[in-house]
Amino acid sequence: MSDRDQHMAELREIVAEVLELEPEEVADTADFVEEYEADSLRAIEILARIEKKYKVEIPQAELNEMRSLKAVHEVVARHAGWQD
Repeated sequence: MSDRDQHMAELREIVAEVLELEPEEVADTADFVEEYEADSLRAIEILARIEKKYKVEIPQAELNEMRSLKAVHEVVARHAGWQD
């Protein structure tokens, strides 16, 4: 499994847990708000769990960008310095 695949799998687990879904139900490009009825509290919870797991700080201003699993990966990769 590539680093990117590993990171996506870990992020999928975090998102699924917060949104009370099974990981396989979280599609890479599905909009969290439109598809899963996520609200701002859940978005903040996802952000907090990601920051804790990867020991990174992501400004809350980035939350607007983090609307899908793919977008979350891009934001976290930028702040964590991932090269995947």
